[in-house]
Amino acid sequence: MSHLILASASPRRRRILQDLGVKFTIRAADIDESVISGESAGDYVSRLARQKSQKIFDLSDKHTAVLGSDTSVVLDGEILGKPESKANAVQMLMSLSGRWHEVVTAVAVVDAQQQHEVLVISKVQFCQLDEQMCESYWQTGEPADKAGSYAVQGIGARFVKQIQGSHSAIVGLPVVETAELLARFNIPTWQFES
Repeated sequence: MSHLILASASPRRRRILQDLGVKFTIRAADIDESVISGESAGDYVSRLARQKSQKIFDLSDKHTAVLGSDTSVVLDGEILGKPESKANAVQMLMSLSGRWHEVVTAVAVVDAQQQHEVLVISKVQFCQLDEQMCESYWQTGEPADKAGSYAVQGIGARFVKQIQGSHSAIVGLPVVETAELLARFNIPTWQFES
């Protein structure tokens, strides 16, 4: 059984792994997250998940497995990143208003013998928004570092009318698929302290 490293500083991913009962340590991967011209959202998040896991694996003891993940919000084929300003966040949120969009999450795990990944696409429908709602949401501070300018697990849930797919994948780590991936590396879940 390998020791697991989470190649992310995300408190949401950390919490999901803890709730799964997985024992792990954290070592965030610093990589270039620029989108390559013509790259689809699925290819983009898969590439970043692989790069994060591989970078930390290359810096670690070879008796470890490393999990990397990435999530993007996608509207009409366009990846919506983290907002650069209040105006950018309001514009993103208004573009999502009353519409369905996709949240694409990739998870990659690597060890000395193997590398596997999974891609999960969920759909989210927003209610109708107005600019005042978006500006008030910006004032909470929550959207500043979130892809698509919202957090489904936080105050941003106020905007979510429906979800088709995995709620946990939208948060950042699909629970069922991650557990299945970890099982391929003989990394147990349900290891809770008694």
